[in-house]
Parts: sequence; structure tokens; C-alpha cells
Amino acid sequence: MNDYDLMAELLLPRIDKTPDYYENLYPKRSIPEGARVTRIAPSPTGYLHLGTLFAALVNRITATASRGIFYTRIEDTDKKREIEGGIEDIIDGLNRFGIAIDEGFISGQEEKGEYGPYRQSRRAEIYGAYAKELIRKGLAYPCFCTEEELEEVRSRQEAEKLRTGYYGKFAKHRDISYNEAKALADSGKPFVVRLKSPGREQNKIIFDDVIKGKIEMPENDEDFVLLKSDGIPTYHFAHAVDDHLMGTTHVLRGDEWISSVPKHIQLFKILGFKPVRYGHIAPIMKLDGGAKRKISKRKDPEAAVRFFAEQGYDSESVINYLMTIAASDFEDWRRANPCESYKKFKFNLKKMSVSGALFDENKLIDVSKNTVSRMSGEEVYGKLTEWAHEFDKEFYVLLTRDPEYTKAVVSIDRDAAKPRKDIAKWNEAKDYFSYFYNELYTPSSEYPDNVSKDDVIKFLEEYKAVYDPADDRQVWFDKIKQIAPGLNFAAESKEYKANPQNYKGQAGDLSTVLRIAVTGRRNTPDLCSIMKVLGKEEVFRRIDSAVKSI
Repeated sequence: MNDYDLMAELLLPRIDKTPDYYENLYPKRSIPEGARVTRIAPSPTGYLHLGTLFAALVNRITATASRGIFYTRIEDTDKKREIEGGIEDIIDGLNRFGIAIDEGFISGQEEKGEYGPYRQSRRAEIYGAYAKELIRKGLAYPCFCTEEELEEVRSRQEAEKLRTGYYGKFAKHRDISYNEAKALADSGKPFVVRLKSPGREQNKIIFDDVIKGKIEMPENDEDFVLLKSDGIPTYHFAHAVDDHLMGTTHVLRGDEWISSVPKHIQLFKILGFKPVRYGHIAPIMKLDGGAKRKISKRKDPEAAVRFFAEQGYDSESVINYLMTIAASDFEDWRRANPCESYKKFKFNLKKMSVSGALFDENKLIDVSKNTVSRMSGEEVYGKLTEWAHEFDKEFYVLLTRDPEYTKAVVSIDRDAAKPRKDIAKWNEAKDYFSYFYNELYTPSSEYPDNVSKDDVIKFLEEYKAVYDPADDRQVWFDKIKQIAPGLNFAAESKEYKANPQNYKGQAGDLSTVLRIAVTGRRNTPDLCSIMKVLGKEEVFRRIDSAVKSI
């Protein structure tokens, strides 16, 4: 054995498999030509962030558009920052918002696929095998520097106005011999494994970012860490090994990773892997005091995807909104295809913003109103009760007490050519539909100023005498118009406009009286339909109550 072989055995004695073993264990994927394999690899160190959901959407539709595969991998190497339930929150959030996962973690506890485990903490031996091979080839080495020594180097570099990092003459153990390493290891001194970078900062690399286009950067010359002192890999090393073995073709991630591309491309080449294609997604921004900034976990409630669930934004609405951020031509497509699934949209990474789009909640509300307006009554009932079951148990009880009644309630005005767009999120439904449930209904006596109390009473009593639930909308309103002249209200609005001095008002004012008496509101969906759903007995009870209250 030469010194490099001895070094490899010294540093990683328990690793008994070679890279060839894993290359055979994880064969190349059998996928159609041009198919893209994408992934997200979140860390379970917090809740599902809006940026993670956005990246997942971009990766999902990229895979879908090419008949490829989208998978999830959990990067849980930072155990100190990992939070309990972090994986569940992330994966459940993706599932909630309809991001279909082909492979990897499909729930908080379950993973599927032939390229696992899909959790980095369970892949330590794999990383060890590749690191050991690099050591054998003299392409990696142990570094025994303490934190204090590294800080001293940093301070010296800063004092000399040099770029900070472990490179060149500052790489203390770059040429460490086997005997030196053995002596330090035998003394119990901890070490990390570093790449022996062949790069030079004065050299340039050029790569074609599939979102941002051609980017030129200095070549990496840092001897960065591959394995930490506990044997856990850094993100850089795990990314290269995992994305190679799992057959990833495109790594689409936040643009904060652009600075790491020289390291990653260098690693792929040194390991003998074909580099993946990179695409860097601009962050979702927010206006703050007139200036743009990234959405912040600390400052912005909407940074947490759970915010949208709690507010009752339908998952389809959120995804449709994010699609308007992801693709500059999506809105035109949506207008031309209002009822099609966003999955049928021909997504092109080149249509993505390179600088970051602003989060606009008003636009989200508008998108959401359009999305909800296209739903059938059956869909609204299912989605609304599902939301209420989780976030408003009291409302859920009312909604499900008589499912057919509630379905009739939410179906009003949904079959029109231009359905109403009153609801943007499910937490608005309780107030919007409150007059259908006596437990929530609040009567009102704020009638139009031009209708006297006596006329309110006379009109309501006369209308009771002619009301028939079987009447269609036209007949229903014709009966109001028939009553109007007897109270000196114009039957037709054009009559009133022509001679306003001759009338107290018009038939529409009397229909407003009826609307307020029955619903407690001036503005509602079609009142004829509302009265049919409430039923004649309840309508008359409310009219009688209104008359008594005057």
C-alpha cells in the first residue's frame, strides 16, 4: 500500500465499500430522452417556507413538462438546528398544495423509490466511500486545524485585505504526510476531510444557467470541507454524490447558491461525474419602505406556507398565483384557458424572472377569487368543510349538520355565465354565508332612507301574501313591481328616472327592503335563490320578526 492508501485506511477504517459498489447499486435511470429529473432537498430546520414551495413548484412542473421525475430528499446533516416535526411540516405542506412527489419522502415518515435512503443522515457510508476514494487518489486530505487556528488565519487575511478562506499558503495541512497524520490521529486530535482543490482563482469557469443564462465566475481554489469531524458531509459534497447517484439532471434552487457553483462543478469533475445542469431561482421579494427585500421568516407571516392554509386560501389559488411569478406568459395562458389545470401549461425556465418578483397579496386575492368562482358547489362544499374541520370547528359543525342544505347554499350563482367573485379564501365564508345559519345570522333594520317604516311594514305584509317559492327570478321580481305602485314606488326604474318627483322610489328599493329583512344585508347573491334555500317557513319567520322590530 502506498501512503495515500494508508491515509485512506487511517482516516476511514470502517468504510469497506468502494464507489463501484454504489454505482452498481444505483444504476442509471431508464427515462425517456429529454426527460428531466429534478428534486428539492430541504433541511428540517423550520417550517415550509414560501420560497421552498415556489422552488418545489418550479421543479415539479419542469419534470412534468419533460415527462420526467420529481423527488424529495431530506438534508438533515445539521442535527443541532433540526426541529421536531420539521420533515412532516415540509412534506405535508407540499402535499397540501398539490405538489405531487414521484419519489423520495412522500410523507413525514414514508419514502419510496429505488435510489434511497432519501435522508442524508442515513447515507454516511456512501459519502465515506467516495471520500475514501478521493483520499486514495491524493485528491483529499485530513485537516487537523482547530477553530482558533482557522480564526487566526481569517484575521490575518482580513488584516492583509486578502480573500478569506482555506486555500494556497493558508491551507496548513494540504501536504500533510501519512506519518504526520497518523501521529495527530493517534493522539486523538479531531480532523475534517478537505478537497485538495486543483483550481486557480485567476482561471474562469463559464456555465450556462438554465434560468439566468451564461455566467462567468472565478474557478474554485479553496480546499473546502467534504466530511466534518463527525463524518457527516457538507452540503457541497453530499449534493454532488447524491445528485449523481440519484440521477438528477437539473438542480433548480435559490440563487443564493450561485456562489457555490464553482465548487460544485469542480467536485463533479474530480469525482468523475457528469455535472448536472444548474438553474438559479430568484427569490420572492417584498416592498418594505419603498425598497425591495427578500420575504423574511422573521418579519413576514406569509413567509410560512401554513399562513395560506390558516387563512383559507385554496391550494389551487396559491399555486396559480405562484405560476404567475414563475412564468411571465402564464397569465395570458390562464385567461385563454380558465378551466384547465396549470399542469397543462407549457412551462419554460427561460420565461422566469432573473431578478425576483414581488409578492402581491392583492393579486393573490384576485387570482383566488377567480379560482374559487370556477368551482362547482360540490367542490366548494368539500374544500370549505375540509378547511373548517381543521381551523374552525364551530363552523364545521354548522356546515355538516345538513350537507345538502349547505351544498345548496354554496351553489347559489355558481351556474351563471359570470359567477360572482365574492370569496377569495375560506376564512371569509363564515361571514359571507352567515345569514343561512340562525346561529350566525344578525338581523338589521337599516332600511333605505326613502322607505318609511309604514311602507316597510305594508310592503313586507303584501309580499308575504303573494310569495311562492316555485317562482323563477323574473316572476319573483314581477311581484315586487306589482306591489310598488300601490305604495307610490315606480315599477320600472326608467319611470323613476324620468319623473323622480312623482315617486318615493322604485321597485328596486323595495327589493332591498326584502333583502335586509331576510338576510340582514343590502348586498347578497340572488335573493330569489337565497329565499328558496332558506325555505318559506324561515323566510316568513324572518319577515314577521322584521315587522315586529319596527
